[in-house]
Amino acid sequence: MKLLFVCHGNICRSPMAEFVMKYLLRREGRLDIIVDSAALHTDELGNGIHRGTRLELVRHGIPFTPRAAWLLSAAKAAEYDLIIGMDGYNMADLGRLVYPADRPKLRKLLSFAGIDRDVADPWYTGNFDETYADVITGCEALLKMVDCDMVRGERQREGERPREPLEKVRR
Repeated sequence: MKLLFVCHGNICRSPMAEFVMKYLLRREGRLDIIVDSAALHTDELGNGIHRGTRLELVRHGIPFTPRAAWLLSAAKAAEYDLIIGMDGYNMADLGRLVYPADRPKLRKLLSFAGIDRDVADPWYTGNFDETYADVITGCEALLKMVDCDMVRGERQREGERPREPLEKVRR
């Protein structure tokens, strides 16, 4: 399975979600899932993770590696199983960008937690804590879905008992 998180510039929210999700998956031993993040606009192409995002990840003990923002294309989007936007603008951009056959793969991050609102954008608010709270909420809910719903059938076919979902851990 391949997951892709997207936001406007790929320097704040989507890389935060990428590294949080990688951490949660690694902690569960789920090394079979590939996670990445991309930009929907060209403003920040080639730039690294925003300093505020890096500091917030460090504060929560989430490891990350240097990376450069890159622009999503329809062809690249087709390679992913699930494409996760951070806000309504991202979802509108994705709806226009991806091939029609890929539209069912599009979801807003907080929708996994049953929340109908956008992930706070620290580019405008400067509040990376609030963004982290939204990201961890969405990623924990996504992990439960990946672990329970999407993988259950595969594991049961292999004769393996389904895993219990990860307990919520807040810092």
